[in-house]
Amino acid sequence: MTVLDRVIGYFAPEAGLRRLTARAQTNVVMNYDAASRGRRTYGWKAPATSADAAAFGSRERLRQLSRDMVRNRAYAARAREVVVANVVGEGIVPSVRSSSDNVKAVVNDLVQRHLLSVRLDAGEEYDLLEMQQICMSTVFTDGEVLIRRRMRSGGYNRHLALPYQIELVEVDCLDQTIQSYGENLVVEGVEYGPTGAIEAYHLFNEHPGAVRHRKPLESTRVHWSDIIHLRRFERPGQLRGVPWLAPVMMTLGELADYQEAQILKQRISALMAIVLKYTQGSTRPATAGSGLEDLQPGAVVELPEGAEPTVVNPPTVDGYDEFMGRGLRTIAAGLGITYEALTADLRGVNFSSGRMGRNEMDRLVRMWQRGLMIMQMGEGIERWFREGLLLAGHHGLEFTLDWTPPRRILVDPTKEIPAMIEEIDAGLNSRQGVQRELGRDPDRIREERQQDAEADQKMNAAAPALKPAPEPAAAGPDDSDDDEKDDDDANRQ
Repeated sequence: MTVLDRVIGYFAPEAGLRRLTARAQTNVVMNYDAASRGRRTYGWKAPATSADAAAFGSRERLRQLSRDMVRNRAYAARAREVVVANVVGEGIVPSVRSSSDNVKAVVNDLVQRHLLSVRLDAGEEYDLLEMQQICMSTVFTDGEVLIRRRMRSGGYNRHLALPYQIELVEVDCLDQTIQSYGENLVVEGVEYGPTGAIEAYHLFNEHPGAVRHRKPLESTRVHWSDIIHLRRFERPGQLRGVPWLAPVMMTLGELADYQEAQILKQRISALMAIVLKYTQGSTRPATAGSGLEDLQPGAVVELPEGAEPTVVNPPTVDGYDEFMGRGLRTIAAGLGITYEALTADLRGVNFSSGRMGRNEMDRLVRMWQRGLMIMQMGEGIERWFREGLLLAGHHGLEFTLDWTPPRRILVDPTKEIPAMIEEIDAGLNSRQGVQRELGRDPDRIREERQQDAEADQKMNAAAPALKPAPEPAAAGPDDSDDDEKDDDDANRQ
C-alpha cells in the first residue's frame, strides 16, 4: 500500500477497499502480456464485435480486393485453383441407394437427366458438377455465394425432367439499401427473423456492376427455401462469409510488390549503362552519346572529343529465394494448403515429408467437402430434388442420395494401397470406406465388377475348344540319319 492508499483507507475505508480491489484485479489481468496496453501491443485491434459485425461495412471492399488479387496476382490465382481442385475436383458425384431396383432406376434416370445435365442451369450452361467448381471458386474469392431456385412452368418447362432450374448469384446482388421488412431486421440485404435465423434475401434482378442493364434495377424478396447460402462458418452465430484471402491479403500484396521490385532490379542488372564524363574545358557536342544506346557485342562507337566513358555497376539481387520462400510459406499456412501445392516447388520433398504435408491438408479438405459442398450445397440440392419429384408426380419414392468426393491423389500408390488392404484385412476399415476415401462409388464398382464377370463368362462359353496338339512320332534309327542329313544339306545351303 502506498501512502495515498493508507490515507484514503483511514478516512474512507470503503473507497480504499475498492481502490485496492481494482489494483489487485489489474495485476491479475496484467499477467497476460497480450492483454496489456503499451508499446509492445500498440496498434493491436481487438473490437468486441459479433461474427458478422466484424466484417460489416468491409465485406464489399474485401471482395473487390480479393477478386483483383486473383486476377492479377499469380499466387492468389494458384491458391484458388489448389483449393477448388482438391475440394471439388471433377465433382462430388451424387449416387442413389434404394432397396427397390425399380425406384433406384427411376431416380437414377432423373439424376442423370436433370441434376447432371446442363438443363439444371437457368442459363443452360453448367451441370451440377461444374456448378460445384464455380461455387467453390466463388466462396474462396468472395467468401460466400448464393444458389437460387427458379421454378418453371408452362413453356419454360417443356424440356425439363423436373419443374425447376438453378441460378448462381453473387452476393453483390444483395440490396443493401433495405433496412427492415415489417418487424424483421434486414442487414446488407439479408433478412433476419425474430429468432435470428435468415428468413429471406433481397436480391436485385441483375448484377449492379453489369456493363448494361436490360431492366431498371429493382430488388425482390426471395424466401430462404429458394436460396442455398454457401459459406464457411468459423464462429458461433455467424451467418455471413468473408474471402479466404483476408488473413493473408496484406502479406500477399506486399510479397507481390517485392517480387516486382526484384524483377525490375534484375532488368537493370541485365542492362549496360555508360556515363560520359567530359574533361574540364571541353565542349559538349549536340549529339553527345549518340550510338551508345545501340551497343552490341563487338560494336565500335566513336566518342566525342574530351569524353571519357564510365561503366556503371548494376545492383545485385541477394536473398530473393529465401525471402520469397518464407513469405509463401506464411501464405500457404494461412490458407490451409501446403507450400508445395501453392508454389509447385518440390525441391527437397521425399515421400515422408510429402505425405505428412498432404495428411494435414487432406484433413482440411475433408472438412471443407463435408461442411460446404455436402452439408450445405448437397443437402439443399437434395431438398429441391425431392420437392421437384413430388411436383412432377413421382410419389412414394424412398431412396437415399449419397455424395462421393473426388478421387484422392495418392503420393506413392505402391506403399499406400498395401496399407489400405491391411486395414481392411485387420478389420480397421471397410472396403466401402476405403473406396469412398479414394473418391469412388462402391455401388458402381460392385456393378461394374459384376458386369465384367458376366462378360468374361460369356466370352469363355463362346470360345471354341482348342484341339490338343498331336504327339510327336517316335524316331527310328533310319529317321535320325535322315534328320542329320537334312541338317547338313541346310547348312551347306
